[in-house]
Amino acid sequence: MLDRILKFASYDMAIDLGTANTIVHVPSRGVVLNEPSVVAIETINGVRRVKAVGNEAKLMMGRTPAHIETIRPLRDGVIADIEAAEVMIKYFIGKVYGSRSFLRAPEIVICVPSGATSVERRAIRDATSNAGARAVHLILEPMAAAIGAGLPVAEPIGTMVVDVGGGTTEIAVLSLRGLAYTASVRVGGDKMDEAIVSYVRRHHNILIGETTAEHIKKEAGVARRPTEGHGETVSIKGRDLVNGVPKEITINQMQIAEALSEPVGAIIEGIRIALENTAAELAADIVGQGIVLTGGGALLGGLDAAISEATGLPVMVADDPLTCVARGTVLALENEQFRIFTY
Repeated sequence: MLDRILKFASYDMAIDLGTANTIVHVPSRGVVLNEPSVVAIETINGVRRVKAVGNEAKLMMGRTPAHIETIRPLRDGVIADIEAAEVMIKYFIGKVYGSRSFLRAPEIVICVPSGATSVERRAIRDATSNAGARAVHLILEPMAAAIGAGLPVAEPIGTMVVDVGGGTTEIAVLSLRGLAYTASVRVGGDKMDEAIVSYVRRHHNILIGETTAEHIKKEAGVARRPTEGHGETVSIKGRDLVNGVPKEITINQMQIAEALSEPVGAIIEGIRIALENTAAELAADIVGQGIVLTGGGALLGGLDAAISEATGLPVMVADDPLTCVARGTVLALENEQFRIFTY
C-alpha cells in the first residue's frame, strides 16, 4: 500500500528533451507541457540570473537588450550548455507540479539521440539528476519514436522509423526489440530555418531572424516544388541589407522548396544509406511495412512524398508525430514490456 502511495506521490514523468521543444508526459495525465527549449539569462553588475524560460524566453529571441541573452541549451539534439539545461529542466519540473510537495523525487525517463557520445549522454543524465530527479533512465530517440508510433518493435519484423527533430534526424531499422541499424543525421528543423535565412539573404538581400524563418517554414514550408504555379505566398519582414532599413517582401512555396532542398536532400541521403546497410530480409519487410515519419519535421508539407519518390517505398506520417517520442518515452516509464529499452 505504501509503495502505491509513494509511486503516486512521486509524480514520475517522461521527457522528450528536444533541441527546439521540450515535451513532458506524465502517466495518467498525458502531455502536460510542450514549450520551446530556450532560456533567457539577464546579467546585471556581473551577476547572472534567469529571466525567463520556455514560451516567455522564446518571445525574447532576437529582441533582447545587451544585458539579456537567449540561450538554447541543446544543439544538434545534445546539451551544449549544461547549466542552462539544468535550469530549464528544473523549471519545467516545477511548472508541471507547481507548489505541490511529494514524498520522494520523481523518476524520469528521458530520450537521447542514437548518435550521442557517452560524454553527451552523461551530460543529459547529470543535468536531469541535478534538476531534482530521483532516478534517471535514458532511451534512444528512434526506439521511443517507434514505440510511440505503435510499431511492432518486439516482433521479428523489420520496420523503419525516421524521426525528424529540431537538431537531428534519427533513422533506424528495428526488429526483435533491437536496433538493426541506426544513424543520427545532424540535420533537422534548425538547419531548415538556417537554410531559409540564407536563401532570403542571398536572393533578396533581406536579413531575417530564426523566429521569422521558423514562421515561414510552418506557414508555407514544402519539401517539393509545387507541380503547378508557384504555390502559396507568405509575407516576411526583415532588414534590407542594401539600404539598412526595415522592408517587407513576399516569397512563394517554389522559393521555399528551393531553400529547403539541401536539408531535405541530406535527410533523404541518410535514409538511402540506411537502406543500403539493411539486411536483405529486413529490407524485404520494409517494402511491405513502409517508412514511418515522426517528429515535428514530419509536418513539413510533402516530405513524405519526397522521400517516397526518392526511395520508391511507401511513407506514412505517424499520428500526432510531434508527440510520438514523448508517448514512447512514457510507455517505457510505466510499462515493464518497454522498460527493457531504457538504461
